[in-house]
Amino acid sequence: MISSWTAMSIVLFFFALISSAAIQSSESKYIAYNTTHRIVPEKLNVHLVPHSHDDVGWLKTVDQYYVGANNSIRGACVQNVLDSVISALLDDKNRKFIYVEMAFFQRWWRQQSETMRVKVKELVDSGQLEFINGGMCMHDEATPHYIDLIDQTTLGHQFIKDEFDKVPRVGWQIDPFGHSAVQAYLLGAELGFDSLFFARIDYQDRAKRLNEMSLEIVWQGSKSLGSSSQIFAGIFPRHYDPPDGFTFEINDVSPPIQDDVLLFDYNVQERVDAFVAAAFAQANVTRTNHIMWTMGTDFRYQYANSWFRQMDKFIHYVNEDGRVNALYSTPSIYTEAKHVANEKWPRKTDDFFPYADHPNAYWTGYFTSRPALKGYVRMMSAYYLAARQLEFFKGRSNFGPNTDALADALAVAQHHDAVSGTEREHVAADYAKRLYMGYAETEKLVSSSLAFLAESRSSSRQGNPVANFQQCPLLNISYCPPSEALLLDEKSMVVVVYNPLGWRREEVIRIPVSSEKVFVHDSDGRDIESQLLPLSNATLSLRNYYVKAYTGKSTNGALKYWLAFSASVSPLGFSTYVVSSAKQTGPSSTISMVYTSEGSTDNTIEVGQGSLKLLYSVDEGKLTHYVNSRNQVTALAEQSYSYYFGNDGTDKDPQASGAYVFRPNGTFLIKPDQVPLTIFRGPVLDEVHQQISPWISQITRVFKGKEHAEVEFSIGPIPVDDGIGKEITTQIRTTMKTNKTFYTDSNGRDFIKRVRDFRTDWDLQVNQPVAGNYFPINLGIYVQDSSMEFSVLVDRSVGGTSLVDGQIELMLHRRLLHDDSRGVGEALNETICVLDKCEGLTIQGKFYLRIDHIGEGAKWRRTVGQEIYSPLLLAFTEQDGNNWINSHVTSFSAIDPSYALPNNIAVITLQELENGKVLLRLAHLYEIGEDKDYSMMGSVEMKKLFPNRKINKVTEMSLSANQERAEMENKRLVWKVEGPAEEPKVVRGGPVDPVELVVELAPMEIRTFFIDFDYLKMYGS
Repeated sequence: MISSWTAMSIVLFFFALISSAAIQSSESKYIAYNTTHRIVPEKLNVHLVPHSHDDVGWLKTVDQYYVGANNSIRGACVQNVLDSVISALLDDKNRKFIYVEMAFFQRWWRQQSETMRVKVKELVDSGQLEFINGGMCMHDEATPHYIDLIDQTTLGHQFIKDEFDKVPRVGWQIDPFGHSAVQAYLLGAELGFDSLFFARIDYQDRAKRLNEMSLEIVWQGSKSLGSSSQIFAGIFPRHYDPPDGFTFEINDVSPPIQDDVLLFDYNVQERVDAFVAAAFAQANVTRTNHIMWTMGTDFRYQYANSWFRQMDKFIHYVNEDGRVNALYSTPSIYTEAKHVANEKWPRKTDDFFPYADHPNAYWTGYFTSRPALKGYVRMMSAYYLAARQLEFFKGRSNFGPNTDALADALAVAQHHDAVSGTEREHVAADYAKRLYMGYAETEKLVSSSLAFLAESRSSSRQGNPVANFQQCPLLNISYCPPSEALLLDEKSMVVVVYNPLGWRREEVIRIPVSSEKVFVHDSDGRDIESQLLPLSNATLSLRNYYVKAYTGKSTNGALKYWLAFSASVSPLGFSTYVVSSAKQTGPSSTISMVYTSEGSTDNTIEVGQGSLKLLYSVDEGKLTHYVNSRNQVTALAEQSYSYYFGNDGTDKDPQASGAYVFRPNGTFLIKPDQVPLTIFRGPVLDEVHQQISPWISQITRVFKGKEHAEVEFSIGPIPVDDGIGKEITTQIRTTMKTNKTFYTDSNGRDFIKRVRDFRTDWDLQVNQPVAGNYFPINLGIYVQDSSMEFSVLVDRSVGGTSLVDGQIELMLHRRLLHDDSRGVGEALNETICVLDKCEGLTIQGKFYLRIDHIGEGAKWRRTVGQEIYSPLLLAFTEQDGNNWINSHVTSFSAIDPSYALPNNIAVITLQELENGKVLLRLAHLYEIGEDKDYSMMGSVEMKKLFPNRKINKVTEMSLSANQERAEMENKRLVWKVEGPAEEPKVVRGGPVDPVELVVELAPMEIRTFFIDFDYLKMYGS
């Protein structure tokens, strides 16, 4: 009997003989892989789309990612990706690659030799390298304003057009955490995109779509524009990476194809079988015989050959096998194949918010995360819009300051890990630094443009003072050195107030001053009613700490008051006001009368000098009623603050609340400290000061000439000494019966109906009744019943909801102590440091509220919403006596003095480009059916918009101005949709008559034009 070892030896000996014979009959040789592009109609076609998802900042800054610095955080180098990919594409003309983030590609392109540029242009022309999406970044879809989305996309598209003469045809929003209606119709169809692809949708929604084969849809994002602005949209079955077993970065674990017969582990058939199985599995959830594999993920292709070598082999051997057809492809090729299939697709309306990837993981915290950065981005966005207008009025120069640095900074700040607040803190600081550097350059441009426009041509060479304008970027923390300067002797302060909107504005200006002995008059010497309001202790404390933190300087202790007065400013123009020292016998600002609820014999205090009155309970120290005497609206109204305890992830489900995810673990109502209300009354406005807690205070303002209340809150530092993170909210309650329904905006444009605990596309299983009902808010939120509507507008992106009928809730600040395990690897615990002292971040912001009769709230939301986005711009200079006023232009309007834009239309872009063309965008502000007066066709008379210039030619362009609109419409793909084909006829503005030059705009329409002027005559010349 032979032993088992002997038997095994015999088996191995015979196996070796067989293997040796096989090897001797084969030889190792060069294999020419056949990767010829072809679509086979009768087979399943697997479109392999090589890509690298390159975050424009996240764990590292944008520049660190580009050069490969700070690799202790992550080994990512975009420069290597592009170098390696270009080399691999040049090696084989059949290979393809798509690239998305122009912020990175532009950096790389600047560094290339002319020889390399020629080669890359050939790759682009041949279709081997295709630009997809084409913005400077892959922007977020929840937290940016639509104007910022347009601007950052335009910047990228113009780069592609200038350098390559190409027009991107496909949207590629694969990583943002939920998807907006504005993305579909405005940043999709209106760009001329044929399709839009993305990965992240709610896990319940995905499960239903997989089952129903409805991952690919026709998305109608706008009810106003309907099918005229629909787009084919594709949702990936799982994520934006390849199927399991097909990732080939140099350290990935997927088995490569081993096709050398002289080497062990020959596995061609095994890998082909795996490929075919994965392809059929995806085909089972996808309509038509075309599927897409996204061959790449974050920062891949740093060694591109490791991917392309394997894809070459798979295409070769899978096509030899013959069961399916594999090909190098792009989303554009895939879209065309889907279109040719002539399939009917499910229709999708509204949006894909909120997004959850697990039952307890709703990505709704980032709607509010990093509220200071969100506020700064919004402030700089408005400044950029105004600065481009002023640059145009003066005339663009290739020398001196310009807006380019601010444009670049704002563009990368729209990235889905930037304004979203989901980046690491040092990266957030980098975005803010870039914004500030852009602002500093643009501030010089704004000052020089205003000085140019104010300069009197008749006296410019007669020795009169040239305006040296200063601005106050820290006015939000009550710091404005030019307005705080003591006015000695005959000196006075000149305030130039610029209005970037197309209609006249009457608004209250508030500036800090160091003396109560001041008065205000206009440029004609007429006294302007003004009021002095003492600064609160909370305001002074915030000012002193943050000025030191931001500037390194201590503030002087002389600041005493806010000076408030009403300014009237022409459209696209400025007015001038003078603040002077008051004489003993002359006019002077009114010092506010001070009242406190302490010791009051009345149970109710009434606040407001005009139509709007707010009533406060003396006993409880809080708001009780809202009364508008003009429109006879009276409503019960209460406001409170509370916080959610951030879940630390230590229960059965380890999901914590963090930068992305909002997972509350109970709520706590903050009962106001027993500090009496303080009320300041005066001829311009009334203020109510409340100390809610040691770390929350607020000032409610009611302006005499306005019918809404402005609430300015200060929150922080949020205490975390108890080891628990907190998410701070405010609630405003009414008694309205709103039937679980509320409305939130999409990126500041369309309002979308929300119903608590309900989704339009599937039967929602409610796991998180709070977080699952939060939605992003950029403009506002409102509720309504049969007789009234209650609206709240915001000054930056926040999360909000209506968890109880008649109530609106906003999340204003978050401070958390645990990471939520979504990749950022850092708790959302923002701090600010002065010297060696660090404390939690304090946030100061505003929201605005109003109650109207049903059907009347849209006028306020749209008009005031635009004014909140585009505040009046202030610039300051000094004069001796009246020498400045007497020698300068003190009022200006760029448009015809008899003209103003209709109340339903705004100028959202007015910019002179480097080539001398002028870019103009006009936006209709209302949806269809939103308002009985303004949801109508509006029109703009270009001759009156530019009265001082002769218009030679007007060309209508796509939204990003990279192709003519007519050409874009001619190329637009028409998609068949399931269900009834009838819909109301969509009416858009007609062609612009070259003689009359009148632009029509239908509800929600944005129209973009290049204007050629016969000559660029300077304003004021």
